[in-house]
Amino acid sequence: MLRLKLQQSSLISRDLLVPIVSVLLALLVGAIFILIVGENPLHAYKVLFLESFGSIRSIATTLQRATPLIFTGLAVAFAFRCGLFNIGAEGQLYVGAMAAAIVGITFTGLPKIIHLPMAIIAGMVAGGLWAAVPGLLKAKLGVHEVINTIMMNFIAFYLTDFLVTGPFHGGRWAPETDRIMPTAVLERLFVPTRLNTGIILAVVAIILVYIILWKTRTGYEIRAVGFNPTAAEYGGISVSKNIVLAMVLSGALASLAGVEQILGVHGRFIQRFSPDLGFMGIAVALLGKNHPVGVFFAAVLFGALRTGAAAMDRLTDVPRELVVIIQALIIMFVAADELTRRLIARRRKA
Repeated sequence: MLRLKLQQSSLISRDLLVPIVSVLLALLVGAIFILIVGENPLHAYKVLFLESFGSIRSIATTLQRATPLIFTGLAVAFAFRCGLFNIGAEGQLYVGAMAAAIVGITFTGLPKIIHLPMAIIAGMVAGGLWAAVPGLLKAKLGVHEVINTIMMNFIAFYLTDFLVTGPFHGGRWAPETDRIMPTAVLERLFVPTRLNTGIILAVVAIILVYIILWKTRTGYEIRAVGFNPTAAEYGGISVSKNIVLAMVLSGALASLAGVEQILGVHGRFIQRFSPDLGFMGIAVALLGKNHPVGVFFAAVLFGALRTGAAAMDRLTDVPRELVVIIQALIIMFVAADELTRRLIARRRKA
């Protein structure tokens, strides 16, 4: 029994070491690029760190930029626990954002305690139903979810383009809706930053995802299907039901990223407002090892990189595109899981 616990502890420590070492290796390789452009890596990284965590304002900005990544990271991680690769978080967040914006614009005279939850729930329902389509195709016809979700992304883009430039166009020259009602706005937590109560929703989502996956029968079934669908089916677990359920919940989580951006940041739906938040959620889930707590820290890291990139570009000779390179290196080293583990093992032997 003691040996089993020690083995489990060793596995957990190794799982934690892999993303940490991956980040350090990415920063090390990034330092080489910084030297190539003629800048001091220590100075550049100091600027990056201080701009991201050096003050309450910078921390608030980092958390705000991490908030939508928490939602999309959780969405991808949740689906992956069921053995599904949800590439459609970007489309799901657009559909959810549009649904939340429509509710926020069209319903007037409601108290905030009713209007705001209505807008949030409308976004979650829209995102969940959007993700249900590839879930059903996967469960009933065996059509691969990667192809389905990618195609659904494009449908979501052009559908929301039509809505924001047509029926729900705000009348201005820009392709955007009218402003949502004040009763549907997520409150700012630290002015002048755009950190809002969406971060509270994100923390709640982390807790709920953990409880669902590891403390409920439903979560056990979802993880069992992801681990071995044949054995799960043999054990009396409905594989098709859990595939659809996992995709619906994944889509609902992804939609919250769009809801937070519309209700808490922009105050209206803006055409193509997302800087690839859904696709970045894949990297966040990968770095966070598909665990809710890991997703949180990975999202904060990527939020910090986004926050510090502009300052590094402004205060040093390092272009902000270097941050994109660092993000790509992190993903590469995490994806090269076995290589990173070998480096850790070799270091321990030395």
